Amino acid sequence: MFQALKRLLAGGPPAAAPAPAPAEPLLVNAYCTNTEVAAPPFAHQLVGRRDRTDPELAGHLDGFLGYVQSRGDGQMSATRYHVLRHIQRVQQQLSFSVPDGLTDALAAWAEDANALLFLPDGHVRDPRGRILVAAADGLPQEDAVVPFPAEAHARKARTDALLAARGQAVPAHLPPVPATTECRLRAPRDVAGRALALFVVALKAESIATGVPIPTAELEQRFPRAIPFVSPSERAFLDAGDPSPADTTQFAWRYECLFLLEWALGLAATLPWPDTICDVAFAARTVVESGDEALLDGAALRPAAEILDALDLHYRLHWRVRQAQVDARPVPDGLDGGVVLERHRALNWLVRFEDADWDDVDTPT
Repeated sequence: MFQALKRLLAGGPPAAAPAPAPAEPLLVNAYCTNTEVAAPPFAHQLVGRRDRTDPELAGHLDGFLGYVQSRGDGQMSATRYHVLRHIQRVQQQLSFSVPDGLTDALAAWAEDANALLFLPDGHVRDPRGRILVAAADGLPQEDAVVPFPAEAHARKARTDALLAARGQAVPAHLPPVPATTECRLRAPRDVAGRALALFVVALKAESIATGVPIPTAELEQRFPRAIPFVSPSERAFLDAGDPSPADTTQFAWRYECLFLLEWALGLAATLPWPDTICDVAFAARTVVESGDEALLDGAALRPAAEILDALDLHYRLHWRVRQAQVDARPVPDGLDGGVVLERHRALNWLVRFEDADWDDVDTPT
């Protein structure tokens, strides 16, 4: 300051202020649930990018799930739960540095990618940078929002309106199901193969229940193309000499899953309201008349949007069924709890919920 004053009195120009040090680039990890994600359209340095074809992504996401669960006291909250579900649905993970920190351009890109952001400060943030899971106490900022695509919100709104009109209203806080931009449906041939396997085990269970068991060898001879698609638990049932009544009942219910998959394959025109069991004769006749070879080779799925509409509906109906069970009340009028459960199971498998194999498919509500 003294030197600057001396120059000023001498008539010279004041010394220029020292230039501020350039900001350190900010490392951003983005966890995107959309299957297609555009490259960030702003200045950035890409560090890494991987998708579900990278075998290391699954392990990385498992570690990230553990990190989120360990923040604070680890108690589950609605926000933490939906952050965990988001991580399970991640399709693309990008790591890049940006020179200008959190900007509107980064937020807009993250919203388009349906991404959560993880920064070096250890906070998990929404696309706008608001804290969803704080590094220290695990708590969210009041205005932070777990992202869902606009399409998913619109589907939820349509389902909520439909249910309210039918007297089957559900809480507004139930989240949307994935959007088409996030969805990876099973391959049509795998869906057809799963339908064949379900038919074989359901037919076996039905025959046992009616007192005229069909030998497994006869089913294998009649439907050989179904056998490679049989799951481990189904294989154990088929091989059991004297399956328990509980197992027999469980596998007889698989006609409902079969009918749902037939609808998804376009073999059934409509999916009726789940207030009564499916037309078992129709479900069985559809497989027999189609032929296992033709069913596999000609398989094609309905549009993903239709399948997600059905998932959104049955997810919410399943909540109603389960809530009635929690409250020790009868299943709500106009619903068959078993039908709702089996359809929800088949739909979750179709959309690769948690990437679970058939025997491990979960139906949380």
